[in-house]
Amino acid sequence: MIPVIGLSIDSTNYSLASKTVIEWAIGRESRYVCIANVHMVMVSQDSRNFQRIVNAADLVTPDGMPLVWMLRLKGKINQPRVYGPTLMLHILEAAACHGIPVGFYGGQPEVLESLIQAMKAQYESLKVAFSLSPPFRIMSPEEDELLIAQINNSNTRILFVGLGCPKQEIWMAEHRGKVNAVMLGVGAAFDFHSGLKPQAPTWMQRIGLEWLFRLSTEPRRLWKRYLYYNPRFLILAVADLLGLLKG
Repeated sequence: MIPVIGLSIDSTNYSLASKTVIEWAIGRESRYVCIANVHMVMVSQDSRNFQRIVNAADLVTPDGMPLVWMLRLKGKINQPRVYGPTLMLHILEAAACHGIPVGFYGGQPEVLESLIQAMKAQYESLKVAFSLSPPFRIMSPEEDELLIAQINNSNTRILFVGLGCPKQEIWMAEHRGKVNAVMLGVGAAFDFHSGLKPQAPTWMQRIGLEWLFRLSTEPRRLWKRYLYYNPRFLILAVADLLGLLKG
């Protein structure tokens, strides 16, 4: 793991990350995977508890290009991006090949329905054992126990969690050791793969301008986030590279 502004990021790639998740799933291990970008780094700066949650994850992949560049500047010269929506497809393909049941937790009911249809069409042998769109409120302990039982009784081995950051990471951390599956927080991947929202063009992703594309498609929801986080990230990134950040 490489420290980047307080978060420990794994130097990995699609092949290695997918292989690791599949091995955990075959072993019926309860694990969670965080897919890190600038937003996650900056949320962790504002909440040390959240920072501990991400750093306690079993795998943290470099999703955002700024994090990829940081890893390269810290010695991982050939570090590739491990983009959440694409990693999700790699894992779904591997799960279909190995006959591993998967589940989806999060998103609107109509989004989940479209997502599952699209993924089953893309991977004909994919086994979807569980799916649920949770209510927009805190679940009672009884409801949470029922949810855990539903997931475990479905024999789901890999659970994709699309609740958004930081909610999905907090949920996964709270359910490690309870949910008998590998949990992956995949953020907006449900919306992208269901066709609800467009993804940024590849060229914009490569040069780190995905945030600008997303801002142009959802300005009212995202402008405050990017105005607040992006300039602070740049300052902290320079300080980190100069060795000025305190642990």
